[in-house]
Parts: sequence; structure tokens; C-alpha cells
Amino acid sequence: MTNEFQRLRQCNQDNVPWKKWGPYLSERQWGTVREDYSPDGEAWQYFPHFQSTARAYRWGEDGLAGISDDRQQLCFALALWNGRDPVLKERLFGLTGTQGNHGEDVKEYYFYLDATPTHSYLKYLYKYPQAPFPYEDLVTTNNQRSKHQPEYELLDTGVFAENRYFDIFVEYAKADPEDILIQISVINRGPEEAQLRVLPTLWFRNTWSWEPDAAKPVLNQCQSEDGDSIVLASHHQLGDYQLFCADNPGLLFTDNETNAQRLFAGTNNGPYVKDGINEYVLHGNRTAVNADGCGTKMAADYGLLIAAGETRVIRLRLVRAGSIESSTAFTDFEMVFDLRRQQADLFYQQLSGGKLDTEKQRLLRQMLAGMLWTKQYYEFDVGRWLDEHHGQATRNADWGHMKNRDIISMPDKWEYPWYAVWDTAFHTLPLAMVDPVFAKHQLSLFLEERYLHPSGQMPAYEWNFSDVNPPVHAWATYAVYQIDRESHGQGDLAFLKTAFAGLERNFHWWETRKGPDGNVYQGGFLGLDNIGVFDRSHALPTGGHLEQSDGTAWMTLYAQNMLQIALELSLHDLDYEHKVITYLDHFLAIAAAMHDIGSEHRDMWDEDDGFFYDVLRFPDGHSTRLKIRSLVGLLPLCAVTVIEQSALQKLPQVAARFEALVRHKNHLTTDIFCPIKPGMGGRRLLAILDEEKLRRVLARLLDEQEFLSPYGIRSLSKYHQAHPYHFHWQDQTFTVSYQPGESDSYMFGGNSNWRGPVWIPANILIIRALLSLYTYYGDDFQIECPTTTGTPRNLFQIAEMIAERLLRIFLPDEQGRRAVFGGSEKFQTDPHWQDHLLFYEYFHGEDGSGLGASHQTGWTGALATLLTIFGSLAPADLSAAGMRRVTATLGGCPRID
Repeated sequence: MTNEFQRLRQCNQDNVPWKKWGPYLSERQWGTVREDYSPDGEAWQYFPHFQSTARAYRWGEDGLAGISDDRQQLCFALALWNGRDPVLKERLFGLTGTQGNHGEDVKEYYFYLDATPTHSYLKYLYKYPQAPFPYEDLVTTNNQRSKHQPEYELLDTGVFAENRYFDIFVEYAKADPEDILIQISVINRGPEEAQLRVLPTLWFRNTWSWEPDAAKPVLNQCQSEDGDSIVLASHHQLGDYQLFCADNPGLLFTDNETNAQRLFAGTNNGPYVKDGINEYVLHGNRTAVNADGCGTKMAADYGLLIAAGETRVIRLRLVRAGSIESSTAFTDFEMVFDLRRQQADLFYQQLSGGKLDTEKQRLLRQMLAGMLWTKQYYEFDVGRWLDEHHGQATRNADWGHMKNRDIISMPDKWEYPWYAVWDTAFHTLPLAMVDPVFAKHQLSLFLEERYLHPSGQMPAYEWNFSDVNPPVHAWATYAVYQIDRESHGQGDLAFLKTAFAGLERNFHWWETRKGPDGNVYQGGFLGLDNIGVFDRSHALPTGGHLEQSDGTAWMTLYAQNMLQIALELSLHDLDYEHKVITYLDHFLAIAAAMHDIGSEHRDMWDEDDGFFYDVLRFPDGHSTRLKIRSLVGLLPLCAVTVIEQSALQKLPQVAARFEALVRHKNHLTTDIFCPIKPGMGGRRLLAILDEEKLRRVLARLLDEQEFLSPYGIRSLSKYHQAHPYHFHWQDQTFTVSYQPGESDSYMFGGNSNWRGPVWIPANILIIRALLSLYTYYGDDFQIECPTTTGTPRNLFQIAEMIAERLLRIFLPDEQGRRAVFGGSEKFQTDPHWQDHLLFYEYFHGEDGSGLGASHQTGWTGALATLLTIFGSLAPADLSAAGMRRVTATLGGCPRID
């Protein structure tokens, strides 16, 4: 067991607070719903970026390469000034949803290079131009571009010409849970000497302004006899900490209070305000900082003159007060850093089993580093927020029960610094590889009474908690349970039982609110944004409603997942046996509803096309299929579950009732796969598609002129490039066409596009389905892959081929170029850029370049599971035991001992 695993064990079993301090700061608090107190709900406009320097936040804090305690009471981050910028660089800049021609977009270059799950070691890189940061140019030029043009990026502005920038590496190493060593290494990449002010900043989150009786914390300058500067941070709940700053920098103090006079022509609470340090550094205003050396925000002022190619190092230490002497604060500094780096290396070597080559190991490590850096303290008391609006809030009025105050895995701490529950489900797969306790906590969180609506609905995301995400929580719960069991040899049944109870409430909500019409579901949005011809969150222009292929397929999978969990629990507690049959009954009814049943005529399956489509039902009852070949029609393929014969043998009553129910309702199995037909190893298969339909859908999936891209599975068939789908209604025409890159539709904002690009979560579910199907069909089931090439492959080989195409996005080709970087020569060829990976929201359907949010490691990080499966799997591993391990990783069939 490596030292990092031992720290995890101490943390999770003995409550040693190794995770008390971590990268829990947001990277954008401005422009969020939490900070929006406007009467019109325009969050971007109510709290814009230019106010963030001078305006105190209500619910959280943001910073550059920052950390905080797990209640975000005391925060530390970096501030910089190149001598030319109009403001200190204290946080990342980007365009709002209305400013960017493809929606909100961070316009900075930063990279999460390393992290361990206890945050015992963290490494971050920020690239800071020496020229003035082009704030106005980025806004103006992007505003002038249409949705058919590419985004205007920071590299396009020319500020990195001649390499005139600083590489700033920020590293953290914990000597113990409350002793954090901080090293900032600044490299001048330019051809000439350059100046830089580096201002490591410590501050308290402002809670006292909102709580009239709350004690106000304080930062005080302390005397030092050792040539170092010292700050004492005193907080009534957190206790006392000391910040040691090597080389005796000047210390600048102010208060984390809004500069109401500057922003709103109002009255300030005191003489020192949030932008006081900015005012002093940029304009030399000595009265803006507190000469008495106290406040609630401070910065150590390091003025550096750095030669071309030179590296300068700044050292600090944040530690529980009184635990070390000032004379020894930096004596063990290098030793601790070297030790933690070595331990991080060992942790990741053990995680990969030593089977990955250098590039795959780099990919795995940076992917998981991104996952761990993207934890965030998220506080949002919705009831109180609504009260503070005095009845003027425009959203989330039905969620007053919600009290968020937790460390949560975010999709992206700049573009999406708020959780989205179906994103979180995908996050938990890679997180379970490094910290299964945290992964299980993330899944359990949204099933707690603080989050789950009294009706049973899960919150979607803060812009609209009432929107509907795909119900993948049960799948993720079972997958994480199995990953944890594979790692530790036994499953966490307490976690599974508690989760099952919450999931039952949510399943019932879906039944009663989204599927009241004969097991056909109308989920609405379902996370796929603009994939359809209509905005599915709003009333249709035709009246009537959609009978959704994806919504009904998601619910089929949900029923299967609940059956899987109930079956696992039944192996240890017979009280759950009846639940297995309950969810088998649900599965049969929902799966069958996708096909023509009697006089209902609501079949989503198109026999001529061999594909599933949404059905548009008009107010008078007649209907038409919306014949868009998209992920909507592939999701029925993903609704697959395999049951081990050994499980049924251990539960004879379940086995008997299982077969009896299927035979009693044999009319429901006419058009789906028969669940009592044994396959390889006596396994049973629950699936919407019988073998004939499976082959027809796979023929489209594996067609390179339809869904199969060189870089994975597209979300819309390439067929629609030459054949756009048009729907005519009255004087309107609605169109869906294949868009391999950025969207040309404003539906659901500008930066979301499910009309062609490759999305990792959809590919994960497809690969999981293929692996599960392989455990049932074995090598006997083979199909042409790619379609029309004449090359037969079994389903495992097809899953492996898709995984290889996905990994091809990030791995260098024969010329050393990475598809993810597209045509950016700086990223492709510069040795200081080419190995620093970005994990985008989605990827171009033809060239694999990254699109959307550039740091959405969240669900893109789920690729780490594929890397560990296929990147280290040898042919000899394709035994029954090996296949169970593989499918267990993605929530497939259970392992029965």
C-alpha cells in the first residue's frame, strides 16, 4: 500500500483530516445564479467580471490556482501583475454567454498537471502574458463574429508572440493535514528581462456582512526575527493559522468588503475594501492598504526582475498556529516536496499497474488531476436566497428546502462552477478509481433530504433545478459499488441500501411526473440540449407532446439498474427479493412501450429505417416520427443489463418468479429480447433490442458515413450533412443538420452542440452496452466493422475499437500531433505547451479537436476508466474473470463469488 493510499485510509477510517484543505475555490463566482439578486434573473449582467475585483461575494470565493479549507472560511490563491494590466490578475477571465459567439468561454491558458486524492500534492500551471491582457479585444472581436466563425482565442490576439510570457507553476505539498507548503516557480519564457509582481493572497470569505451577529475574523502581521514575513489568521470557528512568507516580502492588508463607493456611488463599511491591494500596487495609493498590518485580506508582495529563461522560486507555508517555529519554517521544505512528488509517482504507477506507456500514463495522470482539482466548496441556501430576493426571484422558487454546503465535483470550475447531477454520475467512475469514499459521497449527496425534492425529483443545475437530467444515478451507483468492491474485495452494502431507498423515491417521481401515459416518457430537456428539432423544455409549437425515444430508453435502463441493485442486495438480504421482480415488471412494461402495442400505435421503432425515433403526438391524437438519426435513437441500445446464472442459482425463489413473470407477460416480449433465453455461461439478457434489431442499429452505429467518427461515436449521423431534417409547421420551418464542430443554433445557449460532435459520456454508455452484450453473446456474435468494409468483429473488439478512437483524441500520432489541439501550432509543436492536455466538453466529429468548455474534465475524465480497461488489457485477460472485471468497471454484469 502506497503512502497516499495510507493517507486515504487514515482519512476515511480514522478521520485524520487529510482532505480538510484542498483546491476547493471556484474559478468563477461572478455571473452565477447564487450571486444574482436581480429582478430579471440576468446573472451575467448583475455581477459582471469587472466588478469582481471590488465586490465581495455572498456565497463563495474564486481565485487563481487557489486552495481553501473545506468550509471555504480561509482562502489562499495567487495574484499577479505584469506592470501593464489594468487590474491585478486575481481570477480567470472569460466571455459571458451573451458575449461569446459560441457562448461562455474562459479565455486563459491554465493546466491541472498533478494531484493526489488527499491533496497531499498538487501542481498547476498558469501562462501569463507580459503584454497587457487583451480584455477588450477578446470581448469586441468575439462579439463581431457570427456563429459560423471560430472563436477568437487568447493565442489569436498575439500576446504570446516571441514567447513573451511567464510560466507560473504553483505546487502544494502537505507535511501533515494542516501544514501546507507552497512553492511558486516563475519562468520567463521571453527573449528579454521582464518584471513581475507576484502577490500570494490570503483572505477570509466574507460571512460577517450577511450574519449580523457573526464574529469577524482577522489577519494580523507578526514580528519575525528570521528574515521571513509572518501573518496570523484568526477565525472563531476555524482556529488560528500562520502564513510564513520566505525572503521577507512586504505585506499588504485590506478588508474583503465591497467598494460600494466606487461601484455604486454608495457608502463603504470602512476605509479598506476588497480592491485596496489592487489600488496600492497599480496606482501607488498607500491609503488603500492598512498600515497597521491587519484586515481580512492580505497579500505578500514579491517584486521580481527575471532574466530571459530564468526561473525564480517563492516559498510560503500555511500551518496551524504554534505547530512550528519560525526559525525552522523552511528547513525541511525541499525534503517534503521531494517526498510528496515521489509518493504521487508511486500512487499513479500502482493505479495503472505499470502497464501503460509514457503517453498513456501522462494522459491518465492529467485526466485524474483535472478531476481532483475540480472539487469545489459549494454553498447555496436556496430558501434564504429566495427570502433575500423579497419575492422577486425568477427561478428555483420550488426549491426552498435546498441547503447546499458541501465539497462537490464540478463539471468545470469556470464555465460550470455548479453541479449538474448527470455530469456528477459520470465523474464518479474515475473518482472511484482513486477515492471510492468520495465517489460514493457524491452519489449519496443528491439523495439526501437537503437536495432531493420532497416530490422525489433530483436537482438538475442552479440555472433551473427543476429541469430534467437523464436518470443515470442508479447506473453510476451500481458501477461505483462494483469498482469499490473490485478494489477492496467486498462491497459497501450500507451505501447500496441507502442509495437504493433514495433512488426508489426518484424512480417513483419519474413514473408519476414524466411517464403517466402508458410507460412512454416525456422527460423534456434530458441534458441533450439542442439535439432535437424543438426545444424540449418548452411547449411545442404544434401543441401536443413528444414521446421520447431517449426518455423511454433512459427509464428502461433505470429499471434495469434498480433490478441489478436489488439483485445484489438480495444476495445478502432476502427482503429485497421482491424488489427484483418489481423492477423486472417495470423493465418489461417500459421496454415494450417503445414498440407498437395493440391499438396504441406509438411505436418509436421504424422498421424501414431500422432505427428508433422520437414520436410527435398532436393534440388530436395522431402522430408522426421525427426521423432524425441521432443519439436519441442509439440510447435504446444502451439499455442493456446482463444477469449471471450463478446469481439466479443462489436465489431460487427469485429465479422462479423471474421466469414466471416473463412467461405471464410474454405479449410484452414480442418485440424486445426475451429475458429468459440463456446466453453464454447461462446468463440472462435484459435488452430493448432483439438480435435482429441489434444488428440493424449496429450497422448504422458502425457506419463511418453515419455515426462512426475517427474519434468515437458522433451524436448525430453524418447522413444529415447532405440530408438535413426539416419540419414544417404553419409558416415556420425547423431544421436539424449535421454540425461536426460548434453549433449554429442558439437553442440552450451558444456553447452546447449535440448535433454531430463526439461526447464522451454517450460513448461510455455505448461501450458499456457492447461489453455487457459480449458477456451474453460471446464470440459467436460478429458484425461487419466498420460497416461495408467486410471485416467482422465481435462486440468486445468493437468496444475496444471505439475506445481506441476516443483515446486517439489525446494521444500523439506518428507526427507527434494531438487531435485535441486542432490547428493550434503553439500547442502542437512548442515543447512548453504540447504535453499540457486540455479536456474539453466535446470534440469535433471529423478532426477530434476540443470544443466547448476547455476544462470540463468532469465527464471527459470518465475516459480514465477506458484507459485502465483497454490500455492495460492483454489478450490473456479475456477470460471469464477478466471480462467480469471489465464490465464491472462500467456497471455491467455483477461478479458472483
